[in-house]
Amino acid sequence: MKTLITSVLLLAAISFSTSSFAGCWFWCSSDYAKTKYPIVLVHGMFGFDSLVGIDYWHGIPADLQSEGAKVFTVQVPALESTEARGEVLLQQVEAISAVYGKVNLVGHSHGGPTSRYVAHVRPDLVASVTSVGSPHKGSPVADLIVGSALEGTAVSLGNALGGLIDLLSGGGYEQNLAASLQSLTTAGSTAFNNYSPEGIPTSSCGEGSYSVNGIRYYSWGGTGVLTNALDLSDVLLGTTSLAFGFEQNDGLVGQCSSHMGMVIRDNYFMNHLDEVNLLFGLHSIFTTDPKAVIRQHANRLKNAGI
Repeated sequence: MKTLITSVLLLAAISFSTSSFAGCWFWCSSDYAKTKYPIVLVHGMFGFDSLVGIDYWHGIPADLQSEGAKVFTVQVPALESTEARGEVLLQQVEAISAVYGKVNLVGHSHGGPTSRYVAHVRPDLVASVTSVGSPHKGSPVADLIVGSALEGTAVSLGNALGGLIDLLSGGGYEQNLAASLQSLTTAGSTAFNNYSPEGIPTSSCGEGSYSVNGIRYYSWGGTGVLTNALDLSDVLLGTTSLAFGFEQNDGLVGQCSSHMGMVIRDNYFMNHLDEVNLLFGLHSIFTTDPKAVIRQHANRLKNAGI
């Protein structure tokens, strides 16, 4: 966050941000993804901006930048409630908006509700909210853990892992897996949707309002789980997918729960990590490249004038 704020202040002084144009220098090869407002990428649970050389949004910022977009990858607490994460994100959005006017928020997993929080409390700073594999109506995985005999152990181990991720990525935030899980239960999500209903479908598996308070809402998600035999994370997601029974899911989020605003697509053959091109871009060869999905969406935002 400190790096982000510093970059924005430098931008105000010299009229451009080096980080926003990384890989482009003083020109870009295309303006295909050149949105009016910057794209701000918001990570999910156990997330980070960059960790010992691994980017959470693997290859996506550079791809967008090569197509003319201004991109910021932000860092919020890896494990916290939606509201607590949202307050940290808000500070960063305020800094970016002080230069650019507004932002286009793109949130993965818990980053979706986190982005919705900012849009709800400061709609004047947000042009659009896009969620990628976000559990807007909760996740059976969180429901299964919260209140179970495993919750205490899971929270202790999760907080330790979250703390290590935070340390290695330089976040400087306290970790609270119990609050994260509660936010992502069916009950916790329902409470947050009552507080911030913008873009949330009123039916069980429909679309939500496309535009509320001048903010456009979009979403997409996946229904793949075991997508690449070389990706070790598929084993974990294959295990967590058992919590869904026969419901289509990406390993952590159900197909219908990912719906918000305009549903671009809800059945990409991607699992929860494929959606942000992790790990190391090892997704299925039989689906659209995750980088291309986000690049095409940036073009959609550009054509919408935002």
